Amino acid sequence: MALHRLTGITLGVPDVARTAAYYEDFGLTRVEGAADADRARFSTVDGGEQLAVVRSARRRLLDLGVGADDPDDLDRVARALERLEVEVIRSATSVEAVDPGTNVRVRVEIAERISSDPGPLATYNRPGATDRLNERASSVSREAPVRPRKLGHVVLGSTQQEASQRFFTEGLGFKVSDEVKGAAAFMRCSTDHHNVLVQSAPVDLLHHTSWQVDDVDEVGRGASAMLEADPERHVWGLGRHAIGSNFFWYLKDPAGNFSEYYSDIDCIVDDALWKPRVWEGARALYDWGPPPPPSFLAPEDLAALMTGSHSS
Repeated sequence: MALHRLTGITLGVPDVARTAAYYEDFGLTRVEGAADADRARFSTVDGGEQLAVVRSARRRLLDLGVGADDPDDLDRVARALERLEVEVIRSATSVEAVDPGTNVRVRVEIAERISSDPGPLATYNRPGATDRLNERASSVSREAPVRPRKLGHVVLGSTQQEASQRFFTEGLGFKVSDEVKGAAAFMRCSTDHHNVLVQSAPVDLLHHTSWQVDDVDEVGRGASAMLEADPERHVWGLGRHAIGSNFFWYLKDPAGNFSEYYSDIDCIVDDALWKPRVWEGARALYDWGPPPPPSFLAPEDLAALMTGSHSS
């Protein structure tokens, strides 16, 4: 696949300082010398600099970066977007265009592929297979703060879901992994099950960003530390999704955006062996775990976003 990952996002929020402090607690590393009253930048362990937080009248995703291998990939994307009659800005190293349904500026740019050191493998004892002998589970002795490895995916609300889906698939070259009937498409630009999910919404909005950690213990450790500092951050978890199969725990930043720790997502390396499915009912949301709260399905500030009112 010529496209290979998300390179980063720019998050617009009314209060940069409070939101930046949240993502520092979340485990992202603040880029030295990059903070001021209107901007802060953060990096992940494997993905490098992947988050910028800037001042905005309301919370929203301003731009999304997608990595490509070479200029030929950019030429292909530019031509495909022009066929969709989308205005394109082309440079030597990138192609930029705005998705009409989400109003997010997407930048396809030449970028290095992510290389990850998997680190020590956690072992689990199962009936008939006791792989961990005479020692405690590795998570019990972990003391370092949880550090996300990379930005895995973003979930966007679109006022024109079908148009947004065409923008990402026919325009950029994403592939559909699964769909929720009449509501959403899970799309990938890498071997991860999805990198962008676009769902129908009454107003364009950012639903959540999702950040990969090593395993389910890191999902739990990260969320537990966040909730110890502020229990009001909790949204939904711990659980496992059916679509994508990943473990999850969702939290909420001060601006109202959800952020997810995840691990163990489906990996698609052969398109011929993966069969996209159209999902319906509760299984479209999760396989096991607590039921999603109403605020996850319809964010509490949805009415304010629809009317254009916001907090400062």
